[in-house]
Amino acid sequence: MPYYRAVGEIPRKRHIVFRKPDGGVYAEELMGEEGFSSDSSLLYHRHLPTAIVGAEPVAEAGDGAAQPNLPLSPRHFRTGDLPAGGDLVTGRRLLAANADVRICLATTGQPSELYRNSMGDETVYVQSGAARFESTYGVIDAVEGDYVVIPTGTIHRWVPRETVTALVIEAAGHVRPPKRYLSANGQLLEHAPYCERDLRGPVEPLVVEGDEAVAPTPVLVRTRGGLTRLTFAHHPFDVVGWDGYLYPYAFNINDFEPVVKKTHAPPTVHQTFEGPGFVVCSFCPRPLDFHPDAVPIPYNHHNVDSDEFMYYVGGDYAARKGSGIDVGSVSLHPAGFTHGPQPGAVEAALGAARTTEMAVMIDTFRPLDLGPAALECEDPGYAWSWAR
Repeated sequence: MPYYRAVGEIPRKRHIVFRKPDGGVYAEELMGEEGFSSDSSLLYHRHLPTAIVGAEPVAEAGDGAAQPNLPLSPRHFRTGDLPAGGDLVTGRRLLAANADVRICLATTGQPSELYRNSMGDETVYVQSGAARFESTYGVIDAVEGDYVVIPTGTIHRWVPRETVTALVIEAAGHVRPPKRYLSANGQLLEHAPYCERDLRGPVEPLVVEGDEAVAPTPVLVRTRGGLTRLTFAHHPFDVVGWDGYLYPYAFNINDFEPVVKKTHAPPTVHQTFEGPGFVVCSFCPRPLDFHPDAVPIPYNHHNVDSDEFMYYVGGDYAARKGSGIDVGSVSLHPAGFTHGPQPGAVEAALGAARTTEMAVMIDTFRPLDLGPAALECEDPGYAWSWAR
């Protein structure tokens, strides 16, 4: 995270005695990235965060493995056709993956169990609905359009307030604001398309009380070796305070401030986050290019180093008219394929002053394999739509 936050009760200095009202000592937990060499937060627990009383392996319940995009082809997936089920952890349906990132979709109204992903950060985009995100850091009320960024190792659960559809981006490392948006000291700069005021973190501790607080509590933990269900001696939501630069936060896509040029700007101006081997971009409603002869939709392009995964989340897609793309669609344009507007879209767009499109794009720098859920909802005619 680019700035410091303190929540709840903390002592004046780090690593000194911090006493409970009964005279006991709160237990520190340092959550830190890259050993002790990057961002961290210090949490104060009522009970030892190390006290576990059980561990058991858990079989994976997913769709199965992803497969290469062969024959090489642009793809269109109608994710609205995928059935609801499970929760926002166990109900994830795999759309695409490589060694750097897994991209899943989940639709559910069921609360999840406590979960910790120890393989990498997660970014959950709430396409529709609303949910309460509960964690050792506190609560975030997630609503439609929110990206919720969850640091590696955070114990949390999702409690939907209604049926939620979410795109889940599971990174194999850490997700951060792009470096070019940050000062040397980590402040979001004036040219950045959002600022610290747009980021919502927990504002108070979430402390479970009563019998639940002292009962053994299971937590599903993901590591590179697979899934384990650890049973903690006490409920992990016992943090009375914390401070630091590492914590979950939400950013709403409607707070993204698009960059506008005289002629069409490349997708890099829409970048929102970066992860290991991929970037996340937000396409939002905006004035279109204002040169009198501008072509206000994308030109044909071939990104030789990346696959483009585009999740269409709202508005009208002028460049895609005639292709079958609609809200809830995913297009995948792989390296090795030149893509661009559908036939007739350039002529139809001339003179347009605004766009209402909204989309979340993930560009990866290694090829994406196709998940079983994507193949389940694929539009088989999309690849040939430019030849119509």
